[in-house]
Amino acid sequence: MPDPAAPAVPSASWRGHAATTMLVLSLCVLALLVALAAFAPWIAPYPPDHIDLAARLSGPTADHLLGTDHLGRDILSRLIWGARVSLGAVALIAVCILVTGFAVGSFSGWMGGWVDSVVMRVCEVFMTFPTFILAMFLVGVLGRGITNVILAIVLTHWAWYARLTRSMIISVKNRDYILAARVAGGGRAAIFFRHIAKPVLAQLLILASLDLGHMMLHVSGLSFLGLGIQAPTPEWGVMINDARALIWTNPGLVVLPGLMILLTVLACNIPGDFLRDRLDPALADEGH
Repeated sequence: MPDPAAPAVPSASWRGHAATTMLVLSLCVLALLVALAAFAPWIAPYPPDHIDLAARLSGPTADHLLGTDHLGRDILSRLIWGARVSLGAVALIAVCILVTGFAVGSFSGWMGGWVDSVVMRVCEVFMTFPTFILAMFLVGVLGRGITNVILAIVLTHWAWYARLTRSMIISVKNRDYILAARVAGGGRAAIFFRHIAKPVLAQLLILASLDLGHMMLHVSGLSFLGLGIQAPTPEWGVMINDARALIWTNPGLVVLPGLMILLTVLACNIPGDFLRDRLDPALADEGH
């Protein structure tokens, strides 16, 4: 007989409904952010670099719905254009990391032997350092700017994807159906692209969906520290850096871009968690 004093435990169906609701909300937010980024030139009421010193640090008005910054630039317009800069940078970073990690990891795992040993030692060098610290160092060496930020974050993350790809390749390449394809006369390249590449890429895409928020924080963090994207580019981290001296007098200048970063990170992480929970057998069994 159940203990009446015991706390109620949500049913599996209720948890599943809540997770589905969160997934739908996060996808809607992500779709909205992508739409803002894609149509920024037509949606934003002002150019992002339009300066109006007569209206500087004004509160919300009919002309400026979210107010203006210390140079009289429209906050709403800069937030909308910031979605284009931030999401575009993160999307390009993710694609570069996936391509590099998949190519290097596949080559290492498929070839094996001394090639695999050399590649893995190189990966271990990059994986030794915390990614953000290494990104800061690389940006300091390469110089500031969006191109160097993208390059630095790619260089700090590719090794993790390469190592994971290599592990999956090794676990798959000696299975019975791969050996049967070899016996049937299939070439190495044909076997790889027909039987191995697709499932490995699917797993990497799930990992990348979980990592998008992490990459976003890297881009914004480097920009906030003055090492990444530079003013007057309308990027959310740059906006926070520009307004940090005004945090006590005009907190909205810091809070609004911070909220955009938070919403974007959550909107990226929730679908990734959902996919992981559905596709990981251990987690799926636990949910039942």
